[in-house]
Amino acid sequence: QCDLTGWWENDLGSRMQVSAVDSQGNFTGEYHTAVSSAQKPIQPSPLVGSQHLDEDGQCTFGFTVNWKKFSDSTAVFVGQCFAGDDGDEVLQTSWLLREKVDSLPDDWRATR
Repeated sequence: QCDLTGWWENDLGSRMQVSAVDSQGNFTGEYHTAVSSAQKPIQPSPLVGSQHLDEDGQCTFGFTVNWKKFSDSTAVFVGQCFAGDDGDEVLQTSWLLREKVDSLPDDWRATR
């Protein structure tokens, strides 16, 4: 059974800490990104998410990260937790990052 609680690290060295997941699947935590195009120094950022509690333990989940401490952007992540035969848990995720732009004509370049 996958348990999102704890520290996770991705291939680029970014890390996140998930606090306990409540009985409804809700959780909070902190994201420590290792990559940024912002001009300000990177700082840990709050995350809020929800996990689909599934009987087979290979749950889906999603969370939002507000980079408010150093950037005018927000990211959303969606994924699934996989429990391997060796007991290791792997989070497979996809993400979208929305950067602030100054006008509607610039909207085309705001989402990665």
